[in-house]
Amino acid sequence: MLEVKPFSFQDSRFLEILSRDLAMDSQIGATTAEIVNSIRNGGGDSLLDHIRRFDYPVESLADIVVAPEEFEAARNRVDDCFLAAITLARVNIRKFHEYQRRQGYIHDDGDGVRLAKRVVPIARVGVYCPAGTAPLFSSLLMNVVPAQIAGVGEIVAAMPPRKDGTIDPHLLATARLLDVGAVYKMGGAQAIAALAYGAGPVKRVDKIVGPGNAYVAAAKRMVFGRVGIDSVAGPSEIVVIADHTANAKFIAADLLSQVEHGSGFESGVLLATDRLVAEAARIEILRMLDALERRKAITSALARYGAIFVCKDLAEAVAAANAIAPEHLELQTRDNESLLAEVENAGAVFVGPWSTEPVGDYFAGSNHVLPTGGAARFSSSLGVGDFIKEMSVIEYTAERLRKTGRHIMLMAGAEGLTAHAKAVEVRMEQLEGR
Repeated sequence: MLEVKPFSFQDSRFLEILSRDLAMDSQIGATTAEIVNSIRNGGGDSLLDHIRRFDYPVESLADIVVAPEEFEAARNRVDDCFLAAITLARVNIRKFHEYQRRQGYIHDDGDGVRLAKRVVPIARVGVYCPAGTAPLFSSLLMNVVPAQIAGVGEIVAAMPPRKDGTIDPHLLATARLLDVGAVYKMGGAQAIAALAYGAGPVKRVDKIVGPGNAYVAAAKRMVFGRVGIDSVAGPSEIVVIADHTANAKFIAADLLSQVEHGSGFESGVLLATDRLVAEAARIEILRMLDALERRKAITSALARYGAIFVCKDLAEAVAAANAIAPEHLELQTRDNESLLAEVENAGAVFVGPWSTEPVGDYFAGSNHVLPTGGAARFSSSLGVGDFIKEMSVIEYTAERLRKTGRHIMLMAGAEGLTAHAKAVEVRMEQLEGR
């Protein structure tokens, strides 16, 4: 496993990594479509059936709404040190995202013409918080905090319950800290459908955010248009660029940190310019792997999308990283600043040996909801901008229309849109006293 190889853009493993995508499995797609359509048409009754089928044997839909006493019990079950940690993380996330606030503007274009852009928050957002392989309370922080900064009016959350109908106390304690409006005990495609169309006690939202498994991703694709979505999140990815100064233990630990999520499709790639560092990192990966709880999932992921390449120089390494466009990119070299300037495609870049990727996952303040599957070529991390709408405002005057109307009519006519031209013409006739 994990052969150290000379890098080539034509290497078969490198091409496999480049070709990774978020294509929907046909069986998953069919099952998801059945669930989504059933809830869209059947409402609360169908939602209850699917929660009983996939989540837990709930008695009634009223029971899927987390009660105040459940939040209180969760608060009492978690350690005070945990609460202190997520409180500090929340502060850091707020500080980072406060800089992303957008302001509208008004432009005086002369002749009494006013052109403006209004920034309006989305009214109602649903956050999906996965809990299948791990209770990802950090995802709740990363999705809720920027929505609150944007001014979203109501934020609710869906969380897959355990088979006894309870939710991990770390998730509920985080939701309580964030003052989430309501938490629903439901997961998978049925949760996405309920948020998109409304069902039982679940009111329809305007946008759904948050990662999930393949069924959640498929459902988000299907409901897009009825509601907004953040993205379709794929398996986690990390690329490390290292030279002779890099610490092999650090590299190994960081690569392993991102391929343990459990799908078996995560990607971990080392682009090293020093073969000794590459060989040492491989040895450390194998040594550390034996002690990890998720060894089987990690081994599967590394066998599919893991690689250690030796590049001829850092220029080749950064070119390879830009081609991969990874979710996470680490720079562990002697000249990180120069290298950073050459990075074009990455969800987040971690600079230097002490900037391990989990710092970004939990605490630095940057958002860990990042583009995957090469989407960093054209998209960005989740932020405040994902929870607002920009509304154009146009206020024309008779004086300006008198000057420009003929141009507008000419353009509309050239497109064959005579009704467009007519809307201007009737005003021009009145202005000209005809």
